[in-house]
Amino acid sequence: MASSDAKVKLDLNNPVFQGNLLTLQKPERHAALDTLNKIRHLTWNQLYRDQGLKWEKITSVKPPEGIDAIYSLRITQARRATAYRDADFIRLLTIAPDHDATYGKK
Repeated sequence: MASSDAKVKLDLNNPVFQGNLLTLQKPERHAALDTLNKIRHLTWNQLYRDQGLKWEKITSVKPPEGIDAIYSLRITQARRATAYRDADFIRLLTIAPDHDATYGKK
């Protein structure tokens, strides 16, 4: 059973997320890695409340089968990532090219 006091575990294995991360320009890639490092030291309660990360449920995109909801969080100043919670893991899906793309707009 997942606990809100549990440490967040990172799952970076999604090929789309990896491609998005690895093709960022160096300063943004480093900022994203700093954010991921920050997340792995947080509990789920801390992640939900963190004003810098801005964890938000995406209601404009229907989640895939077996996933309750997709969320976005700020991964760099200019970009948001999409993810979902699976027990104690945050499973990262994408890094949007811009803010609106995160929410399925455009």
